[in-house]
Amino acid sequence: MPTYRPPTKGAQVPEVSAVDGFAWRRIAIPAFGPTLLTAAATGAVVPIAALRADELGADLGTAAFVVALTGVGQLIGVLPAGALVARIGERATLWRAAVVDILALAVAGWAPSLWLMGVALLLSGFASSAFFLARQGFMIDVLPPPLLARGMSLLGGAMRTGLLLGPAIGSLAIAPMGLQGAYAVAVALAVGSLITVLASPDLTREHERVRAEEPHAAVLQVIRRHARLLLTQGVGVTIISALRTSRLVILPLWAVQIGLGGVDSSQIFVAAGVAELVLVYPGGWAMDRLGRVWVVATLLSVISLSFLLLPLAETKGTLLAVALLMSLGNGLGSGIVMTLGADAAPTHDRAQFLGAWRLMGEAGNAGGSLGLSAVTALVSLPAAALSLGVVGLAGLAWTSVWVSRADGERADAALRAS
Repeated sequence: MPTYRPPTKGAQVPEVSAVDGFAWRRIAIPAFGPTLLTAAATGAVVPIAALRADELGADLGTAAFVVALTGVGQLIGVLPAGALVARIGERATLWRAAVVDILALAVAGWAPSLWLMGVALLLSGFASSAFFLARQGFMIDVLPPPLLARGMSLLGGAMRTGLLLGPAIGSLAIAPMGLQGAYAVAVALAVGSLITVLASPDLTREHERVRAEEPHAAVLQVIRRHARLLLTQGVGVTIISALRTSRLVILPLWAVQIGLGGVDSSQIFVAAGVAELVLVYPGGWAMDRLGRVWVVATLLSVISLSFLLLPLAETKGTLLAVALLMSLGNGLGSGIVMTLGADAAPTHDRAQFLGAWRLMGEAGNAGGSLGLSAVTALVSLPAAALSLGVVGLAGLAWTSVWVSRADGERADAALRAS
């Protein structure tokens, strides 16, 4: 499928009405339903995973390690997930990943031992990588090129909505059932995701049939082939992901530093989470109509500025203001990593490439948390905030150059094709 090429120098993009035969309602449930439900299942257990580990006898450090195994599973699962999607297709990967996630969540909730819970969380992370990688490929197939960024932004918005709803729903079941109540909710949501995948029409059958007839390269071969792209735009993706993850870590730490309690910290997080959804669709519209670079530059500018302002936040109100600023910037860039990956992905061996692309993002997620922890331990939390702001500004300069070039190349290709 050809990739949409945004125009340059004021050229006009075709209006959405020019996309013949497409209706959002046709893909709404197949595209966004499983994503929202799977994200909600994850969100339901994130707040109580450490408490469940504590029930099984873990000390604080061990509990933190066990909870982190979900992220480890996501990191080590991305490249095998790309190979799996290339071999069996997006739809087959989606339902298999959903089954694994259901089993993993059930085991994590009722495991009699800590090591078994850890293995289950590792498998849940692996399934999550496969699921969301397949979902990205599905979206590339079903979206008209002029609506690609809007679709990816809405997919990111569905993830964020699920992560907000999951804890709220899970908390309702904890009172009558204990911590297992949240896991029961998570399993039910994951089952709902599986049913939605299986009951939805197969919109990508023809795409998958064509790809199944083609020979497939090994993942490492695809990485070598696209190494320059991964080391230019891909590094920008790593920086974006690092900043996004770091903000989720530093905000509760800052709340503790200025003496806020759990209720105040939770209220700030909820408000920031809701604010993040406000600019999801406008951000996708801007990417489709103006080019990707404008949203990348705005996202990195706003988040970097937020980190630089964080040391000035000494009250609940000022911390809330900084958190809202971060969330608005991040929400504007909802789906940006997936959109850039979709733009860059080759027609042949796409799944393997998307696995490598997602690996760059997962490396940023891990590196952001580790870097924040290291600077905080060695210097201070304000120093960590300022360091993140500087990294963001450096990423702004680097990423803007490469994404701007990619926008120009797409524009030139569109002019040649018109």
